[in-house]
Amino acid sequence: MLGSIIYIAGIVLAILAVLDIFKKPISAGGKIITAVLVLITSWIGLLVYYLYAKDHLTEWFK
Repeated sequence: MLGSIIYIAGIVLAILAVLDIFKKPISAGGKIITAVLVLITSWIGLLVYYLYAKDHLTEWFK
């Protein structure tokens, strides 16, 4: 039961992160690279994205 809740939360957060990435004003390549990295790295990628990278993407992919 708890595992299912954690799994569903991970899927929802990953979808929200990818949608947020594709709304950013960065290059298409930057969007794809970031989205793939977030999806491949699972929870660690989500944490890094939400805690640090979310605010720095536009400066990294100018």
